[in-house]
Amino acid sequence: MQRCLLENLNWLTIQHAKASPTQPGFLKSSSCAVKRFFATSLNGGSLSDSLQLYSSLIQQCIGTKSITDIARIQSHALKRGFDQILVNKLVDAYLKCGRVGNARKVFDEVPHRHIVAWNSMIAAYIRNGRSEEAIELYLRMVPDGVLPDEFTFSSVFKAFSDLGLVREGRRAHGQSVILGLGVSNVFVGSALVDMYAKFGKMRDARLVSDQVVGKDVVLYTALIVGYSHHGEDGESLQVFKDMTRKGIDANEYTLSSILVCCGNLKNVDTGKLIHGLIIKTGIDSAVTSQTSLLTMYSRCGLVGDSLMVFEQLNDPNLVTWTSVIAGLVQNGREEIALMKFRQMLRSSVTPNSFTLSSVLRACSSLAMIEQGKQIHAIVMKFGLDVDKYVGAALIDFYGKCGSAEMARSVFDGFLEVDLVSMNSMIYSYAQNGFGHEALQLFNRMKDLGLEPNNVTWLGALSACNSAGLLEEGCHIFSSARNDGNVELAKDQYACMVDLLGRAGKLKVAEMLINEANISDVVIWRTLLSACRIHGDVEMARRVMNRVIDLKPEDGGSHVLMSNLYASTSNWSEVIEMKSTMREMRLKKNPAMSWVDVEREIHTFMAGDWSHPNFRDINEKLEELIEKVKELGYVPDTRFVLQHLGEEKKIRSLYYHSEKLAVAFALWRSTNKNTTIRVLKNLRICGDCHTWMKLVSKIVGRDIIARDAKRFHHFRNGLCSCGDYW
Repeated sequence: MQRCLLENLNWLTIQHAKASPTQPGFLKSSSCAVKRFFATSLNGGSLSDSLQLYSSLIQQCIGTKSITDIARIQSHALKRGFDQILVNKLVDAYLKCGRVGNARKVFDEVPHRHIVAWNSMIAAYIRNGRSEEAIELYLRMVPDGVLPDEFTFSSVFKAFSDLGLVREGRRAHGQSVILGLGVSNVFVGSALVDMYAKFGKMRDARLVSDQVVGKDVVLYTALIVGYSHHGEDGESLQVFKDMTRKGIDANEYTLSSILVCCGNLKNVDTGKLIHGLIIKTGIDSAVTSQTSLLTMYSRCGLVGDSLMVFEQLNDPNLVTWTSVIAGLVQNGREEIALMKFRQMLRSSVTPNSFTLSSVLRACSSLAMIEQGKQIHAIVMKFGLDVDKYVGAALIDFYGKCGSAEMARSVFDGFLEVDLVSMNSMIYSYAQNGFGHEALQLFNRMKDLGLEPNNVTWLGALSACNSAGLLEEGCHIFSSARNDGNVELAKDQYACMVDLLGRAGKLKVAEMLINEANISDVVIWRTLLSACRIHGDVEMARRVMNRVIDLKPEDGGSHVLMSNLYASTSNWSEVIEMKSTMREMRLKKNPAMSWVDVEREIHTFMAGDWSHPNFRDINEKLEELIEKVKELGYVPDTRFVLQHLGEEKKIRSLYYHSEKLAVAFALWRSTNKNTTIRVLKNLRICGDCHTWMKLVSKIVGRDIIARDAKRFHHFRNGLCSCGDYW
């Protein structure tokens, strides 16, 4: 009864065509109305206003997504002959229901198509990632007697940029100029600016922009985004200033793009001005602008401000969660990042590959292997183990946790090896001291059809460096220099200088730097470090002068020079160097070590007695020292760079941060079979290296120590580095 009443009401509504399709009393069931309409019209009902009736029914079918009823209307209209307006409506209906194929079928069945139908089909193809078909349709327009208009060009320019078809895009630009749409139409101008920007042709984008009359916010935003994407953030800010001077109000996307530029430039002052403008314009609740805002603060190192913006969001989405987590990791706040990740999961937000890659970086920075394994399980759960970036992050994670075997297991699980995964695996081997294994992979690349890039060459050189493979390293460096497709950067030169320097080839390393003519403080500091290892004071002074010329306030170089003087007992020079550092307000980073015991990170500093369990730690440490002495351990006071008596030097060695971390782990851990993992911010000293080798033998447990240079795998009295580091 109710259904029949509804059908009658529907039919009356259509017949009178008085009610608006959006009004509450209009059609509730398009299917009933279509059937009633066809039945009546086929029985000879008056249909002088058939087009209006068709239009009303099509609108109802769009609302209910009824493809079947749209097809019925299409079939019925075909018998009466297509009207161009009706064709446009049918094409539009199919497209709004997501049926591009059906829309194309209607389009192809009509001999004379209106420009609206052409534009609808072209735009739909581009929205659905089918740019080639969009261009194919565009190229048919003129032969079919239809001239493109501003809507055609604004769509098809995007198709050319999506496919990187520069020549074809320029040709379409020329056609738009011939048709009088090149610079007179801001709609076309904005699309042109966007296209040239995506081609990386910013000069052309700017020329087009300068010629457009009556520029609007869309055009300016396209230019701002283009400059930013190509690393010209300063130009983006200048365009924004020009826009505001001309009285054009920025929209949410403009301000979000400018915030990205401020973050890249670390320009927090301008970023804060944009923050104020966002509040003033009332878009401070928009997720897009807030995400850009917290990212800007993160990149400027203002973690507190970034978190404050995040906490003000009522319902952060996946992009926002990922941005705040990535920002925390980039600023060394890994523990907070992991906490935010747990909050995200509790909020029922599903992570994507970018989220998980950032969280894995947090775990690798803290060497938190158990937590990282849990993230690995989440990766498997969501089927993201096939993602190459997540896969590379997993390899990097296991490598930085000292588990090259697990890294290789992930690598071997890839169905297809690409350059990203290959580089990650080579570097994992390199940082763990497995130089030969890294070079085996490197030599397999050509067989796999992979060409090494700068990252690959750096990984291969690092592998030679960590394993002391001087001859192989020299051969690889020579090959890289002769490779016409690679231009070696300062990182590769620094790695080669380090390899030569540690092998005692100090003069060769110095000649290489002078030959390369690279004015970089890191490379000279690398050579200075080699002088420190080999005790070459004369060369060190010469190198230090070069460092001072480049960067007088470089604290690391002053510390190295002070340590070199101390190791040669030149205490007057030590005093002078430390005085200079005080005057320049340079500080030496204190030695710190971290150890993960039962999912808790504990931090230790050299000579620090502040740990709540220090008495137990000290007792365990004394016990270990007595046992290793029985195996022949003698404290090596050469590594005490202070002017102290012999006994005080020995006591100082006992309380190095890595020794405290190992003693705590052995005292605290309940599982006696687990590997002890220690992370240190500086290079492990020779005395601690010897001590940990012997401790691994007396306790029968593996110890993995990651210092500022590499990994050391201690097992049964031996180290994976072969005492070369």
